[in-house]
Amino acid sequence: LIPIVFEALKNGKQPQVFGDDYPTPDGSCIRDYVHVQDLAEAHVAAMTYVENSDPVFSPINIGTGIGASVFEVLAMIEEVTGIQIEAVRAPRRSGDPAALVADVSLAKDLLKWKSNKGLETMISSAWEALHL
Repeated sequence: LIPIVFEALKNGKQPQVFGDDYPTPDGSCIRDYVHVQDLAEAHVAAMTYVENSDPVFSPINIGTGIGASVFEVLAMIEEVTGIQIEAVRAPRRSGDPAALVADVSLAKDLLKWKSNKGLETMISSAWEALHL
């Protein structure tokens, strides 16, 4: 979502929000966003786990375990960038669930890993990377 919003703003357009009538507090979809640096650290933790144990295959969710709605992300982008966003409300996309949030319990238990960066840091990092 974050790069899509930045791309729209770069091109002088407003981002689309697909569905504003979900059974969520603000009507938009909720997703679990994770900072790329946290993701990289999770991969290192996974490799350490594999090297130091005799693991069996087990899928491990990586995320923050905390969801943010599309409108919350847009509000944080406005706060970080100072750019006002007038999102275009579009119909729901078929198959989009109202909320998807990672169950990070295995990452904590097996990998001894947890995300350390929140939404504001994710957006600030992405914004800084685009404006160097």
